[in-house]
This record gives sequence, structure tokens and C-alpha cells, in this order.
Amino acid sequence: MMGFAIRGAASRQSRDSAAPGGTQPASGKTAPLQIAREGYVFAGGKYSTAKDTKVMSGQIYAEFQYPVHQTHPYPIVFIHGGGQTGTNFTGTPDGRDGWAQFFLRQGFAVYVVDQAGRGRSAYLNNLYGPQTTSNLDFVQQRFTASENYNLWPQAHLHTQWPGKGTPGDPVFDQFYAAQVPGMVSFPLQMELSSDAIVALLDKIGPAILLTHSQSGAIGWPVADARPDQVKAVIAIEPSGPPFYSVENISGPEWFKDAADQQRPWGVSAGPLTYSPPVSAASELSIVRQDQSDGPDLSRCWLQKSPARQLTNLQKVPILVVTSEASFHTAYDHCTVKYLQQAGAHVTFIKLAEIGIHGNGHMMMLEKNNLEIAAVMARWLEKALPSGGNSARGKAD
Repeated sequence: MMGFAIRGAASRQSRDSAAPGGTQPASGKTAPLQIAREGYVFAGGKYSTAKDTKVMSGQIYAEFQYPVHQTHPYPIVFIHGGGQTGTNFTGTPDGRDGWAQFFLRQGFAVYVVDQAGRGRSAYLNNLYGPQTTSNLDFVQQRFTASENYNLWPQAHLHTQWPGKGTPGDPVFDQFYAAQVPGMVSFPLQMELSSDAIVALLDKIGPAILLTHSQSGAIGWPVADARPDQVKAVIAIEPSGPPFYSVENISGPEWFKDAADQQRPWGVSAGPLTYSPPVSAASELSIVRQDQSDGPDLSRCWLQKSPARQLTNLQKVPILVVTSEASFHTAYDHCTVKYLQQAGAHVTFIKLAEIGIHGNGHMMMLEKNNLEIAAVMARWLEKALPSGGNSARGKAD
């Protein structure tokens, strides 16, 4: 319902802003990006009434760039995770190129989203309810300095954060400054942002979705709703595992199921298309593994056999990427097993198994972020051979 703001062609330097406290670009030898056009669009949303005032609610913000030499027909839509905004993809806190710049250089157009109620998508207290914030301890434990804690078996392997990962370190301070509040209600966040991403695809045409963490639960219903428009899903440590979130506790047990189902539809909070069909999530018959698939892994919740099939997700190639040291390392395999049991075609890349070591959950910001991006680019070349044809999409 809302149009585009478009800026014209430009040859511009990539985001080689000085690293915190420094004066030199972190990637000073990188050639300038050549951008054909850039701008932004708001997608989704509706007019609502809040305290007798008409407001727009449920919309997302998406900033786009199209390279001069576009060699891939489908843009990549980057969707950040909890407590974050699209800045996760437009640079790193120590001033290096982010994944958006990497894929622009590979010839992809990019759309970088701020989810509903996050960043440049306004938060409406009277409609969205209370907010939650990422406290200082949580950010260090889960994102930047997990090696200093003993919350899951793989945490000590974390080595790739670009700095100490603690307050007072300039890189950490930059990252912590970027944290934003989000909705307490997980189902509401999923519903609003999923609907708005669908509306974005209806505006721009077919695209690739790249999700991270919390937004993984957004990617599945979007692909389910628009299987012909979602050409691939790259799920970076997606929201999981199926049904029950895992709480990290001290060893030797390490893992405990949360009390409530955060994803009652398996991999999402909201409805997905199953065959045979179900009208309510409670109709899904599930069972927990008697034994985990490994000594440092969580037991998975799966469907009882015969498993209902996710017929629309079967039409979309899926890549799940998991790092060596993240809290997701213990259970992302459960998400993969669930999708595969439901007939989806999933490639599972565990970075440590291909020689990429030491990463945590925020791998797009870590020291080897572009090495990981190259792995994803190679997968896309195989999953979606473009033939070198350019496509400009509906934003033209």
C-alpha cells in the first residue's frame, strides 16, 4: 500500500567507515561499490486506532540497493533476529563490510529489513504491548563472549568475535549501542513481520529470504504463503528447535525444555500448510527422542510417524547454517530433521565440518563473516543457477 523512495545511480565507496577509535577503513583495499539505484520501501501495515488516533501498524521498513552489474535475477531479503535491526547486515561493529555489501559485490540486489516495531518500523506501545530489552549479561553470554561462561558444551570454542566482547571494548560498545527493544509477544511479532514480508514480496517480486535466529520463524510461514515467490531460504541458526525452546542450564544436563511451546506449529508460531491438513496446532502428533543424536546435543521433538508433510515448503530449496560455538549448535539439527521429516529439501551446513571454526551466533559480524558469506553464495549458485541474466524486479 506504500510506494518506494528511490535514489538514482551512483558509484560509491562501500561502508568502509573507520573502525571504532581508528582513522583507517577496515577494508581499505576493497574496490568501490557501484550502485545503480538505492532507496527504501515500507511494506505491509494497516490503519489502526490507538487511543482515538489513527496510526499505521504492522509495517516493515526495507532499504534496498541494486548493483550496476546485477548478475542474479532474484534479490536477497535480509531479516534480522531478536533485539537487532537491519544494521546486522550493513556492516560490522569494527567497520568491515557486512553481508549486504558482500552479496552486492556478487551481483545480487539486496533488501535489508527492520522488522515490525523495530528500528525504522515504529513501535506502537498501545497496540504492540510491552517491550523487552537485551540486557548486558545476556548479550555477552549469548553473542559476544560465550567463551567466558559455561552455559552450553560448545561455548568455550568461541574465538571469532572481533574484540574482547565485554563492556569498554570499543567493538563491543558499538554492538551494544545497536541493540533495540522488541515485542514481548513472540506470536504477535511473528504474525506482523510475516504478513509484512509477504507484502514486500508482492511489491518487489520473487526473492531469496535470508533469516537469522528469531526471524527464522518468519521465513517458514512466508515461504509457505508464497512458495512461488520465495526462491530459496537461507536460515542462519533459525528460531528453534521445533515446538519447545531449549533453556541452557549447567552441566552435565545442559539442556531443559521450556514450559510452553513457543513454536506450536513445529518451526513457527503461526499456521503452516500440512498434508494431511490440520486446523489447529494441537492436531500435530509429536514425540521426543529417547536419546539425543550426540553427547552434546539436545533431544529433538519430531512428528510421530507417519509425519504430515509441509507441501509448500517442499517447493523451496532451504539452507540451514550453524556455527561451531553457538547455543544453536546443540539443537539446529532438530530443526533440520523436522523439516526433512516433513518432506522439505534441506542442505545443512555445520561450519566446523567444512573447516570454519570458532563462530558464535552473530556470525555475520565476526572476523570471518565474509568467508561464511562465500559458503552461502556457492550454495545459491548450485541451488539457483541464474545463467547470468539480470532482473530488476517491480521496484523499477
